[in-house]
Amino acid sequence: MVRVSNFLISFVNLLTFVVAILAIAIGIWAKAEESKSLCQKAIYMPFLIFGASLLVLSLMGLVGSCCRASFFLWIYLFFLFLFIVGMICFSVFTILVTNKNVGKALSGKGDNEAKFGDWQHWLEKHVVNEKHWGDIKSCMATFKYCQMIPRGKSADFYKYSLPVTQSSCCKPPTYCGFEFHNATHWTMPKAGPAVPDSDCKTWSNVQNELCFNCQSCKSSFLESIQKNWNKFALINFCIFVFIIIIYSVGCCALRNNRSKGYYKPYP
Repeated sequence: MVRVSNFLISFVNLLTFVVAILAIAIGIWAKAEESKSLCQKAIYMPFLIFGASLLVLSLMGLVGSCCRASFFLWIYLFFLFLFIVGMICFSVFTILVTNKNVGKALSGKGDNEAKFGDWQHWLEKHVVNEKHWGDIKSCMATFKYCQMIPRGKSADFYKYSLPVTQSSCCKPPTYCGFEFHNATHWTMPKAGPAVPDSDCKTWSNVQNELCFNCQSCKSSFLESIQKNWNKFALINFCIFVFIIIIYSVGCCALRNNRSKGYYKPYP
């Protein structure tokens, strides 16, 4: 058991070391590509921070388990514990901002004041606000998000089942009654839109604008984020269980390092 726990910690940290090197390489590549857009360049810092942090953590785990250095292994377990706490906090936060019932319950008004902050509308205030929405629109235009829509004649186009975000951001709302030319080019009838809705007037045939400023686009984008975060919660749970197992094995390795006679070198 002494050898098994240390071997497992060494093996896991060897894998995370490789992942860290890849993350740093991606970050450096994104930083070096001056021709890339602002959206593409924005990924380099998270990758560098993630890669550097994982690299240091992996090295401490490798040194602690392979060299039987209890000090480094203790530090490794300490930061692993902080990571577990962070995952728990993030999971609770995700439930608050994506589950309308929970967010509404904790944001319920009492004496005209919120109980624990307005969690129900947190994503709306911090994602689709004026400050960040411009960057989101820029990313959709840069990556030609709307050019991914299948092309074809009017009869064929309406047969496609578009994702909600593409349907709301890349074409005018159906109830506006616009005339179809192609997937991203529509014209308003001479009599005006079928209904007096602000999104009908917001639509533009300029490929960098389209319906990116429509309220329906913002709402569908927000809904998409909520669904993706809910899916991520399952992945987060699996990672959480894996980290707990690694933490437990690490504790065994630390105990083995401190046990009497364990400092003898391998034969």
